[in-house]
Amino acid sequence: MSRTSSLTPARISGRGRGPARARGVLAAAAAAAVVLLAAGPAAAHVEVEAEGARALGENVTIGFEAESESDSAGIAALRIVLPKGIRPADVTYGKGPKGWQFVEEADGYTVKGPALPVGESAAFSVTVRQLPDAKELAFKTLQTYGDGRVDRWIELGTGNGNPAPVLKLRAALPGAKSVRPISPGGRAPSAASSAPASASVAPAPAPAATGSASPGVRGTATESDEGLSAGAWAGIAAAVVAVVGAAVIFGRRRRREGGS
Repeated sequence: MSRTSSLTPARISGRGRGPARARGVLAAAAAAAVVLLAAGPAAAHVEVEAEGARALGENVTIGFEAESESDSAGIAALRIVLPKGIRPADVTYGKGPKGWQFVEEADGYTVKGPALPVGESAAFSVTVRQLPDAKELAFKTLQTYGDGRVDRWIELGTGNGNPAPVLKLRAALPGAKSVRPISPGGRAPSAASSAPASASVAPAPAPAATGSASPGVRGTATESDEGLSAGAWAGIAAAVVAVVGAAVIFGRRRRREGGS
């Protein structure tokens, strides 16, 4: 009896600890799953960095690195949308994967080439003529794989699943100025648009000289070529009539005087 009574409490005690241990294991597994799910989207992304970057800094080298999250295809292209204040023409390609090329776009540029090995990150660098006067710059990025898949790292703000890479800038140095004025739309005016309007308008050519004379001169020449005018002929006719009339009258008087 004493043996039986001593075993019974032990069995009861062991059964009581079983559910508690199970609940602990389930809680730990759930916590691990939450951690893994939260870390999953942030594990693959695009990073941007520039050592000592400042607002209005000139000839700044910026590095980009895109991590691969595909297990079936390699990265083949990175399309970068430039932030306001940086023109595509102010960006110069530096180093990148072998065989990749730099292609300027309307709002940024694309670096592309043969697909990289599966799982390999794509890294390249560019040099910007001058950074804008800002605290941070967001470079929205489209990451394309060899099989056509596209990862869009374009979301702004914290806590987003596909965040755009952001470059933090230090304050501009005292006396730093923009090397080229920026229009409200974020683009620097071109030389053609900034040239004065008078310089682009050519003076009207002078009318070509002609060999013909003016209308008044032509009228005088016509009258001289055609001879006497109608008025002159009328005067001559009147004079002839007067002379003939005088001769007739004179003849009649002579006849009257001879008859008497």
